[in-house]
Amino acid sequence: MDSRLPGELDFPLDRRIGKTTANAMEKQLGLKTVGDLLHHFPRRYLERGELTPIAEIPFDEDVTLIARVQSNNRRQMRARKGTIVEVVVTDDTDGSLGQLHLTFFNGFNASKELTVGTRAMFSGKVGAYRGQLQLTNPSYVLLDEDSVDEDEAKRPIPVYRASARVASPTIAKSVSMLLDSMEGARLRDPIPAAIRERDRMPDIVAAYNRIHRPATMEEAYAARHRFRYQEALVLQTALARRRALTAEEEATARPAVPGGLLDRFDAALPFTLTRGQADIGRDLSTELGGDHPMNRLLQGEVGSGKTLVALRAMLQVIDAGGQAALLAPTEVLASQHYESITAMLGPLGRGGQLDGDPDGTRVALLTGSMNTAGRRAAMLDAASGAAGIIIGTHALLSENVSFADLGLVVVDEQHRFGVEQRDVLRTKGHSTPHLLVMTATPIPRTVAMTVFGDLEVSTLTELPAGRARISTYVSPLAEKPQWEQRIWARAREEIDAGRQVYVVCPKIGAKEEEPGTDLALFDSKEAAEGRARAERQELTSVTELVEYLTTVPALAGKSIAPLHGRLDPNDKHETMAAFNRGDIEVLVSTTVIEVGVDVPNASLMVIMDADRFGISQLHQLRGRVGRGGLPGTCLLVTQLEPGHPSRERLEAVAATTDGFELSRKDLELRREGDILGASQSGGRSTLKLLRAVQDEKLIEKARADAVALVAADPDLRDYPALDEAIEAYLNPEAEAFLERG
Repeated sequence: MDSRLPGELDFPLDRRIGKTTANAMEKQLGLKTVGDLLHHFPRRYLERGELTPIAEIPFDEDVTLIARVQSNNRRQMRARKGTIVEVVVTDDTDGSLGQLHLTFFNGFNASKELTVGTRAMFSGKVGAYRGQLQLTNPSYVLLDEDSVDEDEAKRPIPVYRASARVASPTIAKSVSMLLDSMEGARLRDPIPAAIRERDRMPDIVAAYNRIHRPATMEEAYAARHRFRYQEALVLQTALARRRALTAEEEATARPAVPGGLLDRFDAALPFTLTRGQADIGRDLSTELGGDHPMNRLLQGEVGSGKTLVALRAMLQVIDAGGQAALLAPTEVLASQHYESITAMLGPLGRGGQLDGDPDGTRVALLTGSMNTAGRRAAMLDAASGAAGIIIGTHALLSENVSFADLGLVVVDEQHRFGVEQRDVLRTKGHSTPHLLVMTATPIPRTVAMTVFGDLEVSTLTELPAGRARISTYVSPLAEKPQWEQRIWARAREEIDAGRQVYVVCPKIGAKEEEPGTDLALFDSKEAAEGRARAERQELTSVTELVEYLTTVPALAGKSIAPLHGRLDPNDKHETMAAFNRGDIEVLVSTTVIEVGVDVPNASLMVIMDADRFGISQLHQLRGRVGRGGLPGTCLLVTQLEPGHPSRERLEAVAATTDGFELSRKDLELRREGDILGASQSGGRSTLKLLRAVQDEKLIEKARADAVALVAADPDLRDYPALDEAIEAYLNPEAEAFLERG
C-alpha cells in the first residue's frame, strides 16, 4: 500500500461520487469523506411488499415511505404559468389518516409515472395544507414487483437520515457507487480476526455491504450488530489504554493521619454516617494513601451526602500536608459549598482566627465577581498553603492562581465543565493530584461503564436521616386551567405554616432565556425539543411572573424576589442569603438553583412550563425541597395538551423519586443514542449505533475484550487497525472526555 495515498475511508467524497452530490452532502449532512458516508448507516429498512402506516408519519420531518397511488390529477396553476400535479397515496387503511397528499409543480414525470395503483417509495419533508398531511415535490422510486426477480423483491430498502435536498434514495445510490468502486484490500478491520472468528462476525468489507444493501433483514441485523460491537470495542479500548496509562502515573501518597483533622471532625459529627458514606470513605482513604492517582466518580441521589464524603477526603489530604481544590460550575453553587463546608467544619475551618482551632485549617473562596482585595487574599492563602481547602469557579483556572501543594481536585457537577478546564486545574499540582468527580445526575451502570470507564465508580444510594420524601404532581393547565389559582393558594398554605417556596421559570425576561439550562447529562435531545416548543409557546419568565404574583390575592403582602444569572453578583448573593434567612418567602428563579442550593425550610417547588426541562433537570430541581425533615412537594406545571410525548416525561418524574430509574427511562425515551453529545465532548457525537441501555451485554463483552487486548499489548502494535480506529473514530476532545469524566 502506498503510504502517500490517503486511507480508503479518508478519500474526499467528491473524488468518488462527483462534486455536485458531494457538495450537497457536506452542506446538508456534514459528510465529507468516504468513511463519513459509509458510517452514515441506515436508520431503518423498508420491506418492498409492505406499505408504511401513514398515521405514524411525524410532522415537519424528512421521511421515506412506501405507499400506493390512489389518485393522480393535473391542473393549470392560476397565478402563473405551469401545472400542478396532485397525487394522493394511501397505505390501504380506512379513513383519512391513511392518506397523504403529494404536490408536484410542473411534475410531468409524476403525472405520467404515478398512475393509480402504482406502488412507490417517496421521500420528502412532511408539511400540512388545509389540514391535510402533504409532501411537496418529493423524490420517488417506482417499485414494480413484476419487473424484478424474486430475490430482488425480497431485498430490504435502506432508509437514511436525509434532508430536503439530499433524499434517502440519493444517499443509497451514492453509497452503492462507493461500495462498487471501493478497494477492499485497502480497508483494515478494527476488530481482531480472532474475535471475529469467535463471534462469527462478517469482515469489514462484507459488513459495509450488508448494512447498506442487505439481501435479507437477517443480513442487515447481523451487520448492525457487528458495527455496534466495533463501536463498543473502540470506546472500551480507548478507556482501557487510559486506565493503563493512569496506573503508571505517580502521585504523592496522602495516607490517613491518626488524631488529625479528619478524626476530630468525625468525633464532632452530630450524626452517624450512612453505611454507604462510611464504605465509600474507606475506599477513598485507601486510594488517597497510594502512590498512584485516585480517579473516582462519586454519584448519588440529590441529598445523599456526597459533599460530606468529599470533605472527609479533603481533610485526609490536608492531614497529610496537602491541599484540596473544589471546582464548582456557578458562583451560587461555589458560595453554597463555601458556606456549608465552613459550617460543617466549625472552628476546625477557622485556623489562625481568634475563634478558630489553633490546629485547624482555613477555607478560601475564589470567584470571578470578588473584589480585588478579596481575590488577592484568597490567592495568597492558596499559594502560601494557609488555606487547606480552596473553593471556586472558573476563577481557579486562572494562570495567576497557584497552590502550595495541591493533592486533591474535587469537580462538582462535572458535566458543566470542558475537558481543558478540568485539565488546567490538575496540572497545578507538583505531581498528578488525586481526582474525585461528583455528580448528582444518576448514571445507569452501563452508561458509567461507557462514558466514565476509566474511573472507579462509587454510588451513594441511601438518604441520610432527616431527609423527607418528596411528592410530585403534574399540574396540567390545558385541561384544568382552574388549577393555576390553586397552585398559588397552595404556596400560601406553606408560607402560613412558616415555610418557603421556590418557583422555577425557563427564562429570565420576555425575550431572553437563561443560558446553560440544558446541560443535564442526558437532556440534549429534550433540550432541542424544548427550544422548538419555545418558538410556538409563550414561556413563563422570571421578571413577568414576579410582577404577576404581586397581584395574586393569595400571595398579597408576601415577600417575593427574583433570582437569575444576569443579576449583579452582589445582588444575587444577597438574595440567596435573604432566602436562607427566611426574609424572602417566594423565590422566583431560573435553574441557577438547580444543584447544591440547600435551604432546609423550603418545602414547595413549583416548576413553570416543566415540559421545557429534561428528566434529570426536573429531578435535580425538586431535590431542593424536603431537605430539612419537612415533607417536600413539587408541582410540574404544563400547558401541553394530553397525549403530547413530553407529558410522558412529566408523568415519569411524578411516578418515582428514584433517579437511577429515571435516568434509564430518560435513555429509553430518547430516540438517539447520543451519549457523547456536543455539550459533553465538544464535538460531534461518536455513538452511531450503540445504545447504552439496550446493548449492556455487548458493552460488557467489549470491555472484557479491550482489557485483555491492552493487557497483552498496551501499545496495540499487533492491532494497528484498532489503533487507527481509535484515532479516527474518537476525536481528541471526546477521548479526553472519556479519560477524565
